[in-house]
Amino acid sequence: MAQHLDLEEQEQIEQLKHFWNTWGNLITAVLVLAFGALAAWNGYQYWQNRQATQAAALFDALDVAASAGDVQKMEQAFADLRASYASTVQAAQAGLLLAKAQVDKGQLDAAKGTLAWVANDAGEEAYQALAHLRLSGVLMEQKALDEALKQVSGNFPAQLAALVADRKGDILMLMDKRKEAASAYADAYKAFDAESPYRRLVEIKLQALGAAPEANAASAPSPATKEERS
Repeated sequence: MAQHLDLEEQEQIEQLKHFWNTWGNLITAVLVLAFGALAAWNGYQYWQNRQATQAAALFDALDVAASAGDVQKMEQAFADLRASYASTVQAAQAGLLLAKAQVDKGQLDAAKGTLAWVANDAGEEAYQALAHLRLSGVLMEQKALDEALKQVSGNFPAQLAALVADRKGDILMLMDKRKEAASAYADAYKAFDAESPYRRLVEIKLQALGAAPEANAASAPSPATKEERS
């Protein structure tokens, strides 16, 4: 009986040897790749968390400087964010915050440069779109209307569509392109929520152009309705 078990064990050992000789190298390679990928993923996660933590610290410093009205310190913090953590959300947010402070101080050229970086190089598309919109406002202040119009002529997220159309209308009005401005305002009117106060402002702009929104005309009571009410 013992001899029978020994023969059975030897057979199993031989089968294992044959299996390993056939598949051993492939299994080893797969395991190495799997553990390597896991190590790389963990390393990336650690690096990403470290980047976010350091970027958040710089953004906090910029925010404190903003509260103190210290634009110079804001610019220093933003420069560090842009140099080392350009792809982070904090870098884009910092650029928008700095640009606002620069505009408030009348530093339009500086604000233009800050917004241009966010619009072209920030890691988040939503912030890029918002920077294009704000940059168009700075360019309007500088009477660079053609450049301002370019900033609002691309593709934008749906949540910014109404604001972009309204800004486009404002720029076209300054360019004395009233027909095109009315069309842009009409797009803005349709895109704004019915309860939005901005919609009423757009409506006033359309009325000034003699292009009252169709919604108003449709909702106005007909002569017959007035007679019935009287």
